[in-house]
Amino acid sequence: MSFAFQATGLVKRFGRTTALAGVDLAAEPGTVLGVLGPNGAGKTTAVRILATLLRPDAGTAVVGGYDVVKHPAAVRRISGLTGQFASVDEDLTGTENLVLIGQLLDLRRRDAKARAAQLLADFDLSEAGDRPVKTYSGGMRRRLDLAASLVGRPAIVYLDEPTTGLDPAKREDVWNMVRAQVREGTTVLLTTQYLEEADALADEISVIDHGKVIAHGTPAQLKHIVGGQTISVRPADPAHLETVSTILAKISGGQVESRGRGVLSVPVDDGRVLGTVVRRLEEAGIDVIELSLHLPSLDEVFFTLTRGTAATHQEVPV
Repeated sequence: MSFAFQATGLVKRFGRTTALAGVDLAAEPGTVLGVLGPNGAGKTTAVRILATLLRPDAGTAVVGGYDVVKHPAAVRRISGLTGQFASVDEDLTGTENLVLIGQLLDLRRRDAKARAAQLLADFDLSEAGDRPVKTYSGGMRRRLDLAASLVGRPAIVYLDEPTTGLDPAKREDVWNMVRAQVREGTTVLLTTQYLEEADALADEISVIDHGKVIAHGTPAQLKHIVGGQTISVRPADPAHLETVSTILAKISGGQVESRGRGVLSVPVDDGRVLGTVVRRLEEAGIDVIELSLHLPSLDEVFFTLTRGTAATHQEVPV
């Protein structure tokens, strides 16, 4: 199998603190690898090693066929990085920042200006392009920083919590930009604290905790770690909660839970029982305003894996 980037057994220590304790990460070309984990888990350290900003104490990392230690300049030519904090020059305008980066990447000035204009338009910053960055809002600076990582049309992009500080609409804009880059063949490593972001964008997800990968798989595969499917029902009349609970318990044979807001949920082994639930509710004359069959959320997966119950790496079979 050919990987756009592959890290094997990465170890990194800072004094007595072990930030990475043998991390493996890999992504095929044109895919998104999501990396999840609590603060201090080692996500940013792994990104910085892949981006050649840190040297590993042990292990190897190959990006685009180049070893990050032996050929860092080659890795930088094909990579783009957006860190957790904006790295653009606040005294320059948005356009000047992007043109400068383009020229540092050996673009002719005319080409650098054209690329800057295109990216400013893509990130809804055209009207602010001639303003100093110090006049930008936090969200605008974040979007400019993202644009800066794409100036050189990198084959591999590292996005370290790229939508922090953005409102939901601008976050969706960034998601669409990521999807557009992937459609063009770019490979993305995405770290994020927004689990719905990983669910929306990632082809595969690695969960890191205490410097180790404790689970890996597609979003759907990881959700099966917590359990199977769940039926949730919210009757229109809260007075029917007890009857709904009885119906769900009889059909599923499982323990019915109340999730608040008048919603009852029960795990099921076979999603086809949803039809039976619908019929029984109709027979009982119970109207509902919510009725769903779903897998556990990534939030549930994340909390299950990182609250100390997962001591070893769980590789989900494909």
